[in-house]
Amino acid sequence: MGSGSSGLAFESEGGSGSSPSRPNLDDIPESCVSSIFMFLDPPDICKLAKLNKTFHGASSADFVWETKLPSNYKFLVEKQVWLDKSSGKICVAVSYKALRITGIDDRRYWNHISSEESRFSTIAYLQQIWWFEVGGELEFEFPGGAYSLLFRLQLGKPSKKLGRRTCNGDRVHGWDIKPVRFQLSTSNGQQASSECYLHQQGNWGHHHVGDFVVDNTNAGPLRLKFSMMQIDCTHTKGGVCLDSVLICPSEFRENLKQF
Repeated sequence: MGSGSSGLAFESEGGSGSSPSRPNLDDIPESCVSSIFMFLDPPDICKLAKLNKTFHGASSADFVWETKLPSNYKFLVEKQVWLDKSSGKICVAVSYKALRITGIDDRRYWNHISSEESRFSTIAYLQQIWWFEVGGELEFEFPGGAYSLLFRLQLGKPSKKLGRRTCNGDRVHGWDIKPVRFQLSTSNGQQASSECYLHQQGNWGHHHVGDFVVDNTNAGPLRLKFSMMQIDCTHTKGGVCLDSVLICPSEFRENLKQF
């Protein structure tokens, strides 16, 4: 009797003796799969992503791949280092995103613009501000030699019209009233500064901040601090594009390419 009762109960719950559905991979929440992926190697994640939609979606989570990147990846993506083909000497470019810029997160002052004219594919465009200040630091082990540090700037907002490059200078103002002051200092005591008015519209220019020398006998990385500012608050200034900071051997300065 006991076995008969069990059979009736099974039929009433499962229906005509059919076996109940079993859990499968599709039932696992995507968030759980993503959490597991954080502990796997990239090749294993790519293989498992082919199992179903849940696993594929989990494999696309940014926080999964962030754990696979080197600890200094933010430093790396905001900077580029390359060797000049003819001389074998090192050049370094630092994106504006790695700099401290007054008001950069306020859309009333700054816009971030996609640009094919930048090594980093994005530039910062200043609409208008009273206090203009940009600063940055870099620690790098330079080979021995003399180097120049320059800001890459342009007056006017670049765009394309009918496939042709144009530059809107409507918002350019304030740069002919007071000069911009540039400063550079190094961890071994070198200092340089310069001033200039910004006046050339429509073309990128490399504005020289100063030079520094690395001795072949120096051991370890050299720390640089650099800035540009125009903080006279008697007038606003605007219409400038900021791309990056360039550090290159001093002999390259006179023949810089666009980017």
